[in-house]
Amino acid sequence: MLSSMLSTVSSTMSAASTMSAASTTSVVSTFATVGVSEISVVSVICLIALLSASEILSASSQWNKRLSTMLNLAIVPMVLTFFLIVSYKVIAVVGT
Repeated sequence: MLSSMLSTVSSTMSAASTMSAASTTSVVSTFATVGVSEISVVSVICLIALLSASEILSASSQWNKRLSTMLNLAIVPMVLTFFLIVSYKVIAVVGT
């Protein structure tokens, strides 16, 4: 009885492991399909839009500390992403 329960648990664990590996492969292949180029274009466009909104709104009467903080919270990660993209592209060019 105990051996049959252990074999059932073992087969369940191996099926879960196979399923996890399949989902990890799916995520990696999806990211590889999208590619860095498409992600970089979208992130640069978002950064330009956020910086433009910040400049335009800073000249309007709607500008306040809270709006400034909200835009900065969105701009800072986008700037970091931009620098990572630039460094990735430089390394790709220098590496070849």
